[in-house]
Amino acid sequence: MSSDFRSGCPIASTLDLVGDKWSLLILRSMILGARTYGALQQAPERIATNILADRLKRLCAAGIIRRISPRGAYELTDAGADLLPVLQAICRWGEGHLPERWPVSQAFYDLTPAMLKAGVTLPRPAH
Repeated sequence: MSSDFRSGCPIASTLDLVGDKWSLLILRSMILGARTYGALQQAPERIATNILADRLKRLCAAGIIRRISPRGAYELTDAGADLLPVLQAICRWGEGHLPERWPVSQAFYDLTPAMLKAGVTLPRPAH
């Protein structure tokens, strides 16, 4: 996998894995309880099916999620759960700097990687 990275910089290498405009949104949806291909397609951003399939494949190959069913069910790996603080920081930044965003539940900020690793998910908000 090391040949897949642009450089040895940890930031650049992480962005090589999850820096596209869809991967972190897929992880957000999984944190909010989406586990199946169909549920992931229901995200408010409406990811195209070919892009969703590609990103799921890439995230699996990177060890961030794993497929747990031949019918298209997925779960976060420990590495995927460890990205939670990154998502929380991005969310806090968006709330602080971008007006009129959706309200974010305090439960999202109270969630920890250890809770995700134990199988805790949050209810999906209605947007």
